[in-house]
Amino acid sequence: MNPAEIPVGVVGLGLMGCSIVTCLLMAGHPVVAIAPIPGDMATAEPRVRTHLMNSLHEGLITDSPETYFERLQITEDYGLLKNCRLVIECTLENVDIKKAVYAKIEAVVSSETIITSNTSAIPISLLQRQTQLPARFLGLHWMEPSHTTRFLEIICGDLSDVQYAEWLYELSQLWAKEPTLVRKDIRGFITNRLMYAMYREAFNLVENGYATVEDVDRAVRNSAGFWMMLAGVFRWMDLTGVPAYHTVMKDLFPTLSNRTDVPALIDDIVKAGGKGVLNAQGFYEYTPEEAEAWQKTYEEFSYDIRRLALKYPADVVKNKLANE
Repeated sequence: MNPAEIPVGVVGLGLMGCSIVTCLLMAGHPVVAIAPIPGDMATAEPRVRTHLMNSLHEGLITDSPETYFERLQITEDYGLLKNCRLVIECTLENVDIKKAVYAKIEAVVSSETIITSNTSAIPISLLQRQTQLPARFLGLHWMEPSHTTRFLEIICGDLSDVQYAEWLYELSQLWAKEPTLVRKDIRGFITNRLMYAMYREAFNLVENGYATVEDVDRAVRNSAGFWMMLAGVFRWMDLTGVPAYHTVMKDLFPTLSNRTDVPALIDDIVKAGGKGVLNAQGFYEYTPEEAEAWQKTYEEFSYDIRRLALKYPADVVKNKLANE
């Protein structure tokens, strides 16, 4: 595959949409970036430019941002998606909004164009039924910042043609991803189901007085956060002794939270208008300067952790043995 010969469209130019655009440009694709919200026309270009400048500084790319902008169109005109072989929808988590966007996309693209959604929670089987040709509709679940992280989930809906998923699986490896192909649709897909189980237990511990927010974060950072990038859940149990986990599960599983309501701790924050570092109101207290500094620190961390992650790909041991 040659990315230069595969035009890609991205609809939705918020924070994640802009980092997806950056990832695609870095991989060599011509990109048509659609702003469904007029305000995104003003913010998209500087966001993508900043990502490219930082990527140049960090050594992820060698050409100037202007070189990449030669292959980028930022527009409100859906008609420019006409020649795209892949379109990635990255709009608000609202089925009606997405349905309206899909209608605009399908009005101009070829019947062979693959359409995907970056939804993190809405079942692909539900979304693809909002389209004219559901077989060519799949999920592409990215992680922010999309141009530095290895994560990508490719999700088949009930009506998806798996050949399109396999094509995306191959293509996404040219985006410096280690993709996961989810062949059977389930709400939340893989990563979110695992993470929300952790979130639920974290809220349970805090709201019932076992630990503070700071305590929980510290425990996760220094335990799971230490080994997860290398090993994953099942490999970690292999590395540290499977029988011990079997023993603990018998006693611990019955005590874990299985609540189904939204915890009051997060409900109160959202009802008060809190958005985390975006407006300096979240689980922690921030000054505006601290909130901005945390955003920048996370971006710096993403580049550092990417360099480390590239040293330990999924096949790291296989490669070591082959080279001995």
